Amino acid sequence: LGSIISPSTECGTTGLRPTFGRISKYGAMALSWSMDKLGPITRSVEDCAVVFNAIQGPDGKDLSVISAPFSYTSPSGLNLKGIRIGYLKSEFERKYANHSNDSITLSKLTGMGAELVPLELPDLPYNDMRFVLSAEAGAAFEQLVLSNRDDLLVRQNKSAWPNTFRSAHFIPAVEYIQANRLRTLLIEQLNVKMKEVDLFIAPAFGRNLLATNLSGHPCVVLPNGFRNGLPGSITFTGKLFGEGKLLQVAQAYQKATDFNRKHPTMNF
Repeated sequence: LGSIISPSTECGTTGLRPTFGRISKYGAMALSWSMDKLGPITRSVEDCAVVFNAIQGPDGKDLSVISAPFSYTSPSGLNLKGIRIGYLKSEFERKYANHSNDSITLSKLTGMGAELVPLELPDLPYNDMRFVLSAEAGAAFEQLVLSNRDDLLVRQNKSAWPNTFRSAHFIPAVEYIQANRLRTLLIEQLNVKMKEVDLFIAPAFGRNLLATNLSGHPCVVLPNGFRNGLPGSITFTGKLFGEGKLLQVAQAYQKATDFNRKHPTMNF
């Protein structure tokens, strides 16, 4: 779920997890065909825009990729007046590691002129849909299990990938279909909610991480300070195929804060 979000957070870099269907996955190892997304990890939002522009679009090999317009203009200033940014109110109100930095980010966006709008994710059983990834991973690695080569993997504890691949063979097809029907409801309901805003922000790790992986919405994760000497991050989530506006707003915030140019104190 966090193959772009997690390393970007830990390294203080900026990552773009694009809309599902934006970038070809041809040549990459499959884990979940309906959830896998490739995207850039760079030093800044603007670098993400440059790389994304170069690699997005159909290649004739990954048929899940569609041709969609991408228009990004580097923000000339730091004014976000007229931009409506949703924020997942209940997520920001809970206690978590990066809470202090995230609160400062909310204040900063308000100071830049953005209108913050309280927003909540659709009320759906997200954890009950999570096994879609496990089912597809089991299919992707079926030959590894059937040949017993999964026994060669070092980690064999209950939550390790070999046991995920094995247990996937016992997921009922009916349950997989029902979970994907719920995903359709999620996409529809989240799209309706996003009509009220230009984008929304959320803590980097929380329900939004799973929800948007299931829905396919694009996210930019960027540094917003340090916590106990380690980089912290926040996530900007955009509309489907709305990477242009998403990157533009995220870049304005990044230019106004400069966290991507700061480094933790090195203690030797």
